[in-house]
Amino acid sequence: MEKNERSLHQPFRQPPVQIALRGLRFDGRKLLYRLITFGTLFMVWHLAALHYNNQLVLPTPWKTAGALAFAVQDPETLKNLALTLKRVMFGLGIALSIGLPVGLAMGYSKLVHKLVDPIIGPLRQVPIMAWVPLTIVWFGLGEGPTLFLIAMVATFPIMLSTMAGVQGVPKNYYHAARSMGAGPLAVFTRITLPGALPEIITGMRIGLSSGWMSVI
Repeated sequence: MEKNERSLHQPFRQPPVQIALRGLRFDGRKLLYRLITFGTLFMVWHLAALHYNNQLVLPTPWKTAGALAFAVQDPETLKNLALTLKRVMFGLGIALSIGLPVGLAMGYSKLVHKLVDPIIGPLRQVPIMAWVPLTIVWFGLGEGPTLFLIAMVATFPIMLSTMAGVQGVPKNYYHAARSMGAGPLAVFTRITLPGALPEIITGMRIGLSSGWMSVI
């Protein structure tokens, strides 16, 4: 009885996370399927290039591979690539600073969700190209419009994925943590955040790809 009473007064501790390494195993069949897919793609590409017989319209795969090898070694191309990556990562940072807290608040509180959703819903339906004239008027020419567009398209996937991750945590986890004496901070850091982390990472991946495609 005394042992049970001591266990009830102990602070809540998250159980250790078990990491599965099944994805590291070699899968020969999967590799074969990929080789067949890419081999078929390159064969169709090569035959189409031979049919057009115009390197400007459709170069052959070997010509494209040579151009890629040259671009990788070209300092000017690498400089422009680094500049683009800098813009994308900076815009993604802005999106994270907005999307994460808003998504957590929307997932935690139904009141915040009801207040913010009427604004988020219409804004995320606007095509990205419709923002281009407005961003030029607001920020002028330069880094401003590019960073705004990257942050705009990346914020919504991060925000919605974070909200879905928080809402997807089973309620029983919260009840169990509180019954063991966990406070609000412990519940957030040991239940909410780890439970929503897979969805947050998914939102970051979608936001990163969307931000990369919106670079102009």
